[in-house]
Amino acid sequence: MQRLLHTPEGFRDVYNGECTKKQWLQRELQKVLGSYGYESIETPAVEFFEVFSREIGTIPSKDLYKFFDREGNTLVLRPDFTPSIARAAAMYFQEAGRPVRLCYQGNTFINNVSYRGRLKESTQMGVELLGDASVDADGELLALTVELLKKTGLTEFQISVGQVDFFRALVEEANLTAEDYQRLCTLISNKNRYGVEEFCGQLQLPQKLQEAFEQLPQLFGGIDVLTKARELTDNPRALSAIARLEEIWEVLDCYGCQPYISFDLGQLSKYDYYTGIIFQGYTFGSGEPLVKGGRYDRLLAHFGKPSPAVGFGLVMEQVLNALERQHISLPVEDSRTLVLYTPKKRREALQKAQWLRSSGAAVYCHCLREGETFEEAGFDRVLRF
Repeated sequence: MQRLLHTPEGFRDVYNGECTKKQWLQRELQKVLGSYGYESIETPAVEFFEVFSREIGTIPSKDLYKFFDREGNTLVLRPDFTPSIARAAAMYFQEAGRPVRLCYQGNTFINNVSYRGRLKESTQMGVELLGDASVDADGELLALTVELLKKTGLTEFQISVGQVDFFRALVEEANLTAEDYQRLCTLISNKNRYGVEEFCGQLQLPQKLQEAFEQLPQLFGGIDVLTKARELTDNPRALSAIARLEEIWEVLDCYGCQPYISFDLGQLSKYDYYTGIIFQGYTFGSGEPLVKGGRYDRLLAHFGKPSPAVGFGLVMEQVLNALERQHISLPVEDSRTLVLYTPKKRREALQKAQWLRSSGAAVYCHCLREGETFEEAGFDRVLRF
């Protein structure tokens, strides 16, 4: 019986006021996405394993929920929306002839270790802009991220922007093995400057290249970070990545959202499909990012339709946690009217209830039988018939 009353580890029920707030917020955020021209798409929670295979560069196989269908195909619960959207776009939007703007909401499932209360199922809302390789597309996604977070009621947050192509250009120049690449990624992602210094010393890299790697963990801050990055290398590909960030900064100035943007060239992602900018959104009261995104220009080629693309996903649970810890209230209309009536007064009472509902009220009706009592607490208004 105990197993029947509890959810599995890493899963939870959402009910009462929390569920109401979550659904209200999703509706409000959907309006923002629509105002930018994004059209809704739904993909199944179950996909073929190949959609999230190692070649795609997404979640490791050990973190997937895998099972078999009747035909013996390996299926997985969706851990990440981006490959699913890429698959659907390659199938349905091959001849679009213009950039495609898609938005989604739904749940993802990651079979990770549930430490620190980390959920295995989370609700995401996000967008994917396909067929546009421009800095304007990158700028639009960052501006939209800022507007969504502001719409939630948050006022103090920061979008940290990185550029994986800058790091990969240096890695290519260093001619690192796959093992050394992964080790260096881990050290830089953990902001372990001394670890990077020691490891690069073992690799016996050229002095200028070693200094560039050593500086990456602390290359974060405002626009001046890009100037510092330029001084670290003469690698053409790395310098091109910095130039793109500088141009994106100019686009963001047009949107008026520069105060919410910072740069972090030591920001790397566990998703290998990213090819350009990557970004994460943070605020007080949440140890995990509220939003993650980036550019993935080679992902759609895995599904037979090469196309540039950029997108992001916002995690609703992280947003709601941050709002609660910052004591930010959502303007959710939760006023409820209780209509109590006897069988003899049924017609009059139900007609009154329908009239109230047509006026936008939330009405709870209950027919009182002889001798029955009813708990009226929790209602803002009670009508008796």
